[in-house]
Amino acid sequence: MIGKQIKLPLTDREIPVIADDYVDPEFGSGCVKITPAHDFNDNELGSRHDLPLINVMALDASIDLQGSKYHSMDRYVARKQIVADLDAAGLLDSITPHKLMVPRGDRTNAVIEPLLTDQWFVKIQPLADPAIKAVKSGEIKFVPENWSNTYFDWMNNIQDWCISRQIWWGHRIPAWYDDAGNIFVAQTEADAQEQAGADTKLHRDNDVLDTWFSSALWPFSTLGWPDKTEELDLYYPTSVLVTGFDIIFFWVARMIMMGLKFTGKVPFKEVYIHGLVRDQDGQKMSKSKGNVLDPLDLIDGIDLEALVQKRTTGLMQPEMAAKIEASTRKQFPDGLSAFGTDALRFTFASQATLGRDIRFDLGRVEGYRNFCNKLWNAARFVLMNTEGQDCGQRDKPYELRAADEWLLDRLQQVELEAAQHIESYRFDQLAKILYSFVWDEYCSWYLEMAKVLLSSDTASDQQLRGTRRTLVRVLEALLRLLHPVMPYITERIWQDVKSLAAVDGDTIMLQPYPVSNDSNRFADSSLEIEWIKSIISAVRNIRGEMNIEPSKKFPVLLSGLTSEQSNYVDANRSLLLRLANMESIDSIPEGTEAPDSATALVGDVQILIPLGSLIDKQAELIRLNKESERLMGDIKRAEGKLSNTGFVDKAPQAVIDNERGKLKDAKSQLEVITQQINKIQALD
Repeated sequence: MIGKQIKLPLTDREIPVIADDYVDPEFGSGCVKITPAHDFNDNELGSRHDLPLINVMALDASIDLQGSKYHSMDRYVARKQIVADLDAAGLLDSITPHKLMVPRGDRTNAVIEPLLTDQWFVKIQPLADPAIKAVKSGEIKFVPENWSNTYFDWMNNIQDWCISRQIWWGHRIPAWYDDAGNIFVAQTEADAQEQAGADTKLHRDNDVLDTWFSSALWPFSTLGWPDKTEELDLYYPTSVLVTGFDIIFFWVARMIMMGLKFTGKVPFKEVYIHGLVRDQDGQKMSKSKGNVLDPLDLIDGIDLEALVQKRTTGLMQPEMAAKIEASTRKQFPDGLSAFGTDALRFTFASQATLGRDIRFDLGRVEGYRNFCNKLWNAARFVLMNTEGQDCGQRDKPYELRAADEWLLDRLQQVELEAAQHIESYRFDQLAKILYSFVWDEYCSWYLEMAKVLLSSDTASDQQLRGTRRTLVRVLEALLRLLHPVMPYITERIWQDVKSLAAVDGDTIMLQPYPVSNDSNRFADSSLEIEWIKSIISAVRNIRGEMNIEPSKKFPVLLSGLTSEQSNYVDANRSLLLRLANMESIDSIPEGTEAPDSATALVGDVQILIPLGSLIDKQAELIRLNKESERLMGDIKRAEGKLSNTGFVDKAPQAVIDNERGKLKDAKSQLEVITQQINKIQALD
């Protein structure tokens, strides 16, 4: 049959019989009719076999077959009529239902019909080859690097670019036609008329340029190109492009191709690819789903009725609008609260993991709004304790105590890590370390320590000045660290802090970003305060686990102190007593039998809180047994690793030594806990 002609029923037009592996012989009859002008796959097949491209549909999707009974029929009416005519002619063998994937418009939900029309194309391979080379050579770098594979996959299989669009707005195609169909491409209509001749009537092409064609010119056209401007010379190429992975083909690749073509230079050095913002269920935000959240609504807040109106306005299908309205009222019965710009920006920064999609959760924004409040309240505390006071700035003498030096040492580490995270585009890690430093160290620890240090009766003027200086110095540096992520609240606070910190300038925007000097001069104080913190935390944990009232003071005994740790206790006694709300803290001489006590361990140091009537015996036994089980689990895991020849043979010696150290510490702590359990069990 291949190569022969058959008559097409109802039209009597002859069509050739061809063979192609595109057709599945197991599906249906194994034969299909090809429509090269109305189907994308059929179009490729028709091109392979030189089939004629025949349009049978008009722009309004009616049938366009002059002289046919189906001419001007709506396509759906014509389909039914054709089936009826085939059946009447005895040509219909059977009808089998089959579900098709039908493309629909995202706004109207109307079925989209492919239609062959005249279009403008750019021959793309000569543009693609230099663009591929630019990324392969490292002249342009993708971050994360794996997205370059997506870029290469598309660029190496690229097809000619259709640049014309049949829409009502955009940059109109610069082409004019005469009545004979001749085409005149020019920059202006006058130039086209000059080409055609003064007596020739011209009409311009109605199509406009593809949006991505215009966007591809963006890096240099915004800087004055094609003129050689100062801006073009100064800012082109740019340093980095920030964009989502979904437009690597549409925008990134096209900017690279156009930039190299028209300027001879790449448009940017790095391409930072971020994820897409999805809703809390992982769904892509879209108007038709009704799950789009406008950042401005999150910043300023919006009531329920306004939110419903905003989400349903413009939807053409009433049932879709009703569905979205019901969903909105259920999800946001009180509307959206105002979170502020800084909280929203910090939320996105905290979730900006390289290339991964973001599941947007309002709970996260609320948490970072609390963080903004925390920073504001911390600044109020600092100002309250430093305004009108001598803060040791501008070369005035001051003395730093261990807590001050610990905070300054931590600031140096945070500044170093912040620079590394910005350099590697890990904005999520940047947000994480800044959040942790502000909340967990500056506010939760140092501000509480500062209250004790500033109220000390024994502190010298220089020591008080040192603490005030540290409060202001670290807050001012923190504001500069946070400013790129939280610009508004940091600017506002900085205006109040700058004079106390002896900083000159009109705005924080023009201040240098903090740079770590990477010194280690406060390392000893850091070790000291970290140990003091661990003692306070251990005492607080016992208080919480034993349900001891926060206001209840009790004596604390320490056993196993080294001489250095004894010095730590003496130097920081006021911090220990106030922050752990102790009645007293003393060491037990070596060889002295410890009283029956609630116990915790910090390294080799045993913390004891005498039982008496203070602590519930059964509750303490439960706590100690739970700790005993944890330690036995640690011992089992460590022994399992160390008995594994594969681990011992392959792991670095430092890792093996670390595991052995963990095992030794766990066994030592288990022995102490076991003794304590036995003591409590022996009590009456």
